[in-house]
Amino acid sequence: MNDIYIHEVGPRDGLQMEKQTVPSEQKIAWIQRLAEAGVDIIQVGSFVHPEKVPQMADTDRLFQHFNLPGRKPPNVELSGLVLNEKGLERGLACGVDMFCMGVSASETHSRKNTGMSIDEATDRIISMAKAVLNEGKRVQTSVQSAFGCGFEGPVPPRRVLSIVRRYLESGIRNISLADTAGHAIPDQVTSLFQGIFKLDPSVECACHFHNTYAMGMANCRAAMQLGVKYFESSFAGLGGCPFTRVAAGNVCTEDFVHFLQRKGLRTDIDLTKLIEISKDVAIFFGREMPGLVYKTGPIPWREGTPS
Repeated sequence: MNDIYIHEVGPRDGLQMEKQTVPSEQKIAWIQRLAEAGVDIIQVGSFVHPEKVPQMADTDRLFQHFNLPGRKPPNVELSGLVLNEKGLERGLACGVDMFCMGVSASETHSRKNTGMSIDEATDRIISMAKAVLNEGKRVQTSVQSAFGCGFEGPVPPRRVLSIVRRYLESGIRNISLADTAGHAIPDQVTSLFQGIFKLDPSVECACHFHNTYAMGMANCRAAMQLGVKYFESSFAGLGGCPFTRVAAGNVCTEDFVHFLQRKGLRTDIDLTKLIEISKDVAIFFGREMPGLVYKTGPIPWREGTPS
């Protein structure tokens, strides 16, 4: 459990559902402060058509800003979500460090999200992922709706593992399971990640849980126990997929970091700075955020705290 990496997706997944446009300058300030807090990866935005997700219209500009000399935060990777070849071209042109892309394990969600079947989307994503690797860039592929679908209900685990197997056969080593609908429970998390590690014990696994039914933190704990290293979360608990039936926020970054630090893990991350960001986000949107620790305040970490 010592190798835990925080992939902050707030600037992308956290903001994409917000109707109030966030100015680029405000996003830049939040991203800079997230980097200063010590998170490992920050998902700056997604390369989608601005008419479909207007909040992401400035993604190219944000990457261009941070890739100017002296502006890129040290010791942090900047990731971007791509859905198609056009988005990939844009990402390569503006200096994305790590490309994130995925396939839904739900036929209904896949067609609503991409207009393609699962098989068609898998072929396309694998081709794109190989192109990224050929460019010497990092890539993370995901299986979305891995634990259930708001439209279809349960998703067969064999379908999820079939997509994962195709990723592995294509040489992709960083694989995420995304709980797009928030249906996961810890037993499912344990079972699916066990299935992945059985296919290949050396794979680098990531997880992305939504807190739709208040199971996000419990699912993170289950993933940690299985050896999952990368955890995607959002400041203030913002977020949700606009193409699922019931959209709800992500696991809250400061809440998850607070949990880790109670266990004596990732004490290098500045929790106070994360809390300040979430307070600022609440003021900006003029409402209370889903996160809890920014409201209650943290319990100070002490060495020797039982795990």
